[in-house]
Amino acid sequence: MAGNSRSIDARGWLFEVEDADAATETWLPIAGLNSWSYSPGENEEVADTTSFDSDGAYEEDVMQRGASITLEGQYRIDKTTKARDVGQAYIDEDWTPRLGIDSHNRIRYRHETQTAWAIWDATMTPGEQSGGTNEKTSWSATFRRSGLPTSAAVTP
Repeated sequence: MAGNSRSIDARGWLFEVEDADAATETWLPIAGLNSWSYSPGENEEVADTTSFDSDGAYEEDVMQRGASITLEGQYRIDKTTKARDVGQAYIDEDWTPRLGIDSHNRIRYRHETQTAWAIWDATMTPGEQSGGTNEKTSWSATFRRSGLPTSAAVTP
């Protein structure tokens, strides 16, 4: 069986943000990405359970799990209309200004070979946008999961 296994392309991952203001469930694809990073240990907290009975060995229990995803790419616009990419625009213009309980939004992601979306309630930190003389303008955002993830089947 090992002879049939293959690694998957990083460019096959799909990321979407939910438009929380839409009347019906609406997911906006995030375009222009050229890099992403998933950190399953983000915000993990442990309790030291070492005691005299541990015979000098460290022991712990995980008390909190977290995760984050950082997306990086290029600031995107439609070359005809000059309109912002809908996913990037929603993150920058609608989500970024929110504070407190309103700072939450949902994101979802999956690889194109997968049949279910991983869905997070998340908070978000916008990243730097920059560029030089012979470069494209960069775009990035980091999403931190709040609570446990859920999933949903991919529908046409």
